[in-house]
Amino acid sequence: MRPLRSCLIIAALLLTTPAWAITADELVTKNVEAKGGTAAMQAVQGLRRSGKLIIGGGRFIAGIVEIKQRPAAIRAEFSLQGLTQVQAYDGKSGWQIDPFQGRKDAENMAPDDVKGLVEDADIDGPMVDYRAKGHTLEYLGTEDIDGTPAHKLKLVRGNGDLQYIYLDPDHFLEIRIENQRSVRGVKQIGITDFGNYEKVGGVFWPMSMELFQKGSSDKQVIEYEQAEVNPALAASLFQFPASK
Repeated sequence: MRPLRSCLIIAALLLTTPAWAITADELVTKNVEAKGGTAAMQAVQGLRRSGKLIIGGGRFIAGIVEIKQRPAAIRAEFSLQGLTQVQAYDGKSGWQIDPFQGRKDAENMAPDDVKGLVEDADIDGPMVDYRAKGHTLEYLGTEDIDGTPAHKLKLVRGNGDLQYIYLDPDHFLEIRIENQRSVRGVKQIGITDFGNYEKVGGVFWPMSMELFQKGSSDKQVIEYEQAEVNPALAASLFQFPASK
């Protein structure tokens, strides 16, 4: 017969062991598998998505094109009323053309302003090879996201900025990312909700996004209508335009 003390110890361990006893690394593995697997993801050298950006509850609808290329380049274009805003990052520095602010020539972006582009340029997402990227990752259990008990992970980037990543408990795909960044000494909290995943080039990509600042009801909605994996891309797309 097992001693009473041993039984009590085992019972205590069962009570203190969380029901969500899964590690952050195991969730990363499940996330990669859900997207299509390591081989399929690594085969993606570039991604082009296009669609529309809905602003102000539908008052304005802009065309949007997003282009990414490994290892860390991105270009986003927003077109409205005959004007096109460009923001790009070539892996080292960011630049933009913003005719909506009366600036038709390319200009360099400040390091704090380019943080979002740097994050979005990562085709695999921040969790894949997070240690090699200088990040730390911690699993925090589950949290209710619009009725879904999502897995919550805390990722601290190498620059100290913070992300909370929420994974669907059934499919292990991202449904929300909360970004906390320091921009010129001011903390900014932005939330992106992901949905409408479609398989393109062997990998599942989110084709709809809702973006808003925490505590605000003002949302921007991106609806991608087309996606292409490994399109022919010139490096000049991401580089600061040469002077004419």
